[in-house]
Amino acid sequence: MDNFSDEVKQHIIKTITSHPEGLTIQDLAMIVGAHRQTVTKYVLFLEGAGIIVRRRVGSATLHYLKKQLKGAAI
Repeated sequence: MDNFSDEVKQHIIKTITSHPEGLTIQDLAMIVGAHRQTVTKYVLFLEGAGIIVRRRVGSATLHYLKKQLKGAAI
């Protein structure tokens, strides 16, 4: 991986860590400052690695760190 992709992944992880209520891809893209498709690519990578989980809440899909949901009621 190159430095850009590592930076984006780390920024996504830090952002989700500071938002335990969960974030949509659009929210993440706005906060991280990257295109929505770029954020989606790295979120899917992090989800496949078991770091991020997603959950449907109404019409939204929210993303959380897996360790944040362990103690939360789902």
